[in-house]
Amino acid sequence: MRVLNAAQMREADARTIGEIGIPSIVLMENAGRQVVAALETGFDDLASRHVAVLCGRGSNGGDGFVVARTLLQRDVEVSVFVLGSIGDVRGDARLNLEILGRLGLTAVEIDDSQDWELHFPAIAQCDIVVDALFGTGLKAPLSGLLETIAADLNGANVPVVAVDLPSGLSADTPDLIGDCIRAAVTVTLGAPKLPLVLPPGETHAGRIVIADIGIPHDVIDGVDGPRLELLTPADVREIVPPRQMDSHKGDYGHVLVVAGSMGKTGAAHLAALGALRSGAGVVTVATPVSCLPIVAAMAPEYMTLPLPDNGEAVAHGAIEQVLTFERDVIVAGPGLGPGQPVVELVTGLLERGTVPLVLDADALNALARDPSRLIAPEGSRDVVITPHPGEMARLVGTSVEAVQASRIDVARDFATSRHVYVVLKGHRTLVATPDGHVFINPTGNPGMASGGSGDLLAGMIGAWLAQLLDTEAACKLAVFLHGLAGDLAEADKGDVAMTASDIAAHLGDAVLELTGRKTSDRRDSRGT
Repeated sequence: MRVLNAAQMREADARTIGEIGIPSIVLMENAGRQVVAALETGFDDLASRHVAVLCGRGSNGGDGFVVARTLLQRDVEVSVFVLGSIGDVRGDARLNLEILGRLGLTAVEIDDSQDWELHFPAIAQCDIVVDALFGTGLKAPLSGLLETIAADLNGANVPVVAVDLPSGLSADTPDLIGDCIRAAVTVTLGAPKLPLVLPPGETHAGRIVIADIGIPHDVIDGVDGPRLELLTPADVREIVPPRQMDSHKGDYGHVLVVAGSMGKTGAAHLAALGALRSGAGVVTVATPVSCLPIVAAMAPEYMTLPLPDNGEAVAHGAIEQVLTFERDVIVAGPGLGPGQPVVELVTGLLERGTVPLVLDADALNALARDPSRLIAPEGSRDVVITPHPGEMARLVGTSVEAVQASRIDVARDFATSRHVYVVLKGHRTLVATPDGHVFINPTGNPGMASGGSGDLLAGMIGAWLAQLLDTEAACKLAVFLHGLAGDLAEADKGDVAMTASDIAAHLGDAVLELTGRKTSDRRDSRGT
């Protein structure tokens, strides 16, 4: 689902009106009615509630007038307040305001702080407040009376439903540009906006409802500018390939996991487990010979390959063993540790490997001193990197704070300049592609911020890449299922006690939930 900024949303509106021929007043009508539908879904016994609708003088206010009229026609008690002079309301908004008047509902004008002080006690006594003050057109921070309104509403014990965006957020940045109304629900129109899907803006948006107001999907998909998309269950579900009854393990790929060192054998195990739980037909763990007995004892389902070591980690010459054994996909890095032999191993894989490569953890740290080596020539086999913010900061030579402040730009720039796929982990994990597309993953929770979670994800990406033979699809599916499994584990264990092994244990459940299948359904499909 495409995520739009202010200019892109204006383009989508203009094309819908000018090229498709849907009048702007129809879009406004659809918007208002979709907000009411969200109110009916989100609040029990809406007919018994009193709703205050706060309207601006532009199109967002016009949406609010439609909301008020629709509620009035459904016998809901509603009060309408216009911020500023009612005489300044123009266009479609003016028409809908006049219709309200003809239906007997008079809007109250709030032109200054005295008006607000007079009417706010009544607003605070309402059951619901609809914020239709500003939409995507807001550029400057709220100031003066608007700051007071935001502060008062945030301090009142009344849920706010925002139309398109909570007033105070800018559609062009996830950052807070100033004070902002905190919504319980945001009904965003046509497509999600940037501050609704990324922190810190998303913390003010509450539950997000994406309302179809009649803008065709092709119009939204075709607007100019950067491509930023939100992963949705419907889109990701289509990626999961069905398994044929007569299939065998060779149909699902052989993943080679190059990982582990003394004290970090668990990382190798978790990466391999992620690959197994994501459907890889065969998984082999290449690990230092001194670590092999430990790794092999952790699970009987994967094979092992001994690598030369120095007693603790891989030694010089390990690359030859790995390249000789090269399989469908290589996942390298989890728990490899530091040292020049690791640098040689990783650079050897980049320069001499011939199959898709997933680089994680210590493989990325090995490249931090000379990130120029991390490049995949166009047309060669695909390379995926899976950094957390600290690893990304080392690769681009900046601070973690700088990475976190510009996650989308950092991931996109690195992916396009190095021709690699970047999976930038963290809250709202990003997938950036070499052609400049960026996908935002909505699944996951704070309980996943624990050791081993990233190792698991690296193995998952390798497994799906071996099956799908489509790197973008593999990354999208893996991050979505990784987060979904984390959400299922959090529901089972809580976000404090859950571990990476708990996430792994729920990967099968995540696939079943995504695809909508049940165990009984699978039995029925086999005729048993």
